[in-house]
Amino acid sequence: MGRAVTVATCALNQWALDFEGNLERIFKSIDIAKSKGARYRLGPELEICGYGCSDHYYESDTLLHSFQVLEKLLESPATQDIICDVGMPVLHRNVRYNCRVIFLNKKILLIRPKISLANAGNYRELRWFTPWSKARHVEEYFLPRMIQEVTGQETVPFGDAVLATKDTCLGAEICEELWAPNSPHIEMGLDGVEIFTNSSGSHHVLRKAHSRVDLVNSATAKNGGIYILANQKGCDGDRLYYDGCAMISMNGETVAQGSQFSLDDVEVLVATLDLEDVRSYRAEISSRNLAASKVNPYPRIKVNFALSCPDDVAVPTCMPIQWRHHSPEEEISLGPACWLWDYLRRSKQAGFLLPLSGGIDSSATACIVYSMCHQVCLAVKNGNAEVLADARRIVNEETYIPEDPREFCKRVFTTCYMASENSSQDTCNRAKLLAEQIGSYHINLNIDAAVKAVVGIFCVVTGRTPRFSVYGGSSRESLALQNVQARIRMVLAYLFAQLALWARGMPGGLLVLGSANVDESLRGYLTKYDCSSADINPIGGISKTDLKNFIQYCIENFQLTALRSIMSAPPTAELEPLVDGQVAQTDEADMGMTYAELSIYGKLRKIAKAGPYSMFCKLINMWKEICTPREVASKVKHFFRMYSVNRHKMTTLTPSYHAENYSPDDNRFDLRPFLYNSSWSWQFRCIDKQVNAL
Repeated sequence: MGRAVTVATCALNQWALDFEGNLERIFKSIDIAKSKGARYRLGPELEICGYGCSDHYYESDTLLHSFQVLEKLLESPATQDIICDVGMPVLHRNVRYNCRVIFLNKKILLIRPKISLANAGNYRELRWFTPWSKARHVEEYFLPRMIQEVTGQETVPFGDAVLATKDTCLGAEICEELWAPNSPHIEMGLDGVEIFTNSSGSHHVLRKAHSRVDLVNSATAKNGGIYILANQKGCDGDRLYYDGCAMISMNGETVAQGSQFSLDDVEVLVATLDLEDVRSYRAEISSRNLAASKVNPYPRIKVNFALSCPDDVAVPTCMPIQWRHHSPEEEISLGPACWLWDYLRRSKQAGFLLPLSGGIDSSATACIVYSMCHQVCLAVKNGNAEVLADARRIVNEETYIPEDPREFCKRVFTTCYMASENSSQDTCNRAKLLAEQIGSYHINLNIDAAVKAVVGIFCVVTGRTPRFSVYGGSSRESLALQNVQARIRMVLAYLFAQLALWARGMPGGLLVLGSANVDESLRGYLTKYDCSSADINPIGGISKTDLKNFIQYCIENFQLTALRSIMSAPPTAELEPLVDGQVAQTDEADMGMTYAELSIYGKLRKIAKAGPYSMFCKLINMWKEICTPREVASKVKHFFRMYSVNRHKMTTLTPSYHAENYSPDDNRFDLRPFLYNSSWSWQFRCIDKQVNAL
């Protein structure tokens, strides 16, 4: 009969518009799948062109090159005797669709367009694609001539159909369709589909992985079946990190789990499963069987091929496993580190430069780079030839082998403490000690001469000398003097990034890393065009609270004892004069709110979609034990004033790793005005009315 089917799914580190590299990785995944006995191979969403092409989807070149890659796949002996399921954009009757192209032995079996498009948060699929709205309907698709010459087919089925092989029935979902309330797998399962596939382009968010796993397992818990999920992994050209987690589930339980974070460009999961387990599981669910008897059938594409062998009684099948989730601290250690590695190797730069202040944010950024160095050494130790080749190119040494993370860190990571007369010796010592423990090439410099020169120009031109508020100056003067220091640090960071390696007789340039956290960005507690202005920022989507927990994780797991004093010190910008040699300025006093409060404001503003009045209404209950309604009103008003006054800074925010769903990233995720009426007169009046009533 044939009952044991062997299927493969994968996580591929595809890169937008890297058609050659994408093709190589697809071929490699097919080779691995076949070598492990798989008869079906599933790949990530839009894997041929890369998911993050954005407005390049409008270009006919993107469609042309996708078909050229498909031609290479179809004509290759590597794709023989295995059903291959690949993703690419397809233009059908002048409408662009996000599609799966499923083929076997030089014949296209089905082109299946996406039904539910992702169009929230970071996703804008409706901008480039149209959803297929004709349920259970198939049309003829006329193939381009280059494909006709390979397949001998003039037309192929295009639409919402399933594949009927000799031994089972398969149905496809694409990413968002799993998350939709009316997921196709529900009706397909009732119509006898036994294997569901899902090709995803799903990005990492802290604490999100369990949601995806739960959805996959629940898809087959009520209805029975085998669910196979493939996902993109890595940085394919923007702020998102796609976190793999390819998986295979059967009857509500995980049977194969892929890694969430790794430097392997190609990861393939293979599982052998017994179809009779699906059939017996479904047989006793009477409610399912009653619903199945009334379901509208899907068009079936007959495939003269089997996923099982006729005599497979002795073939061992996979057993359920327990999914292993990372802690948020592990996620911060691994996700941004892998994102940095992709960015470094694909930008063809020689390393990173970080202004290291001795505070929590820049120290956390340094620890993420150190974690990246750990991941590189571990990957090389495990035989990853691609990582070794990239490392050798980055350090410009053909025989180099990265074995010690500290030694590799010295080669690719430069840290720079930029002191001023307002800097304390404590932060200088903390930065130096941390640099020694992670192994970075550390520079100490003083910016006072540059600050005096810039301020001196202003004094000569205007005849006025600005002073800090502690010396009798106004708040305007004090803020301007603080901003000069911050902006000079940005200028010097880029100067040293371009020339530090040149001064050491080494080739290449460095990428500048920023280190503003998500809460500071939300509040606008940063100088526009200061050293938070960088090439990329690995912590820009992470909260201060999570960063503190991550620092504690690094103390325990990397033995970085220098972080203990950094953890215990109050966060400070060190831009105002010292008092008796000690720091008098602190972040939370400057902001007029705590970092913990900022996280709450951020989640209410973005995730709960709360304006000033709604936020007030929620907080008077959340904080009823610690604040009066009048105090809550004052806090909410202060937050919205500061948020709106500083929103313009988000338009120039350094591209940051997306890790939180309350990120204020103005580029694509959090679309809002940057010129507000910051008095919020109507909204605040509604709050005042409620306060008086209470």
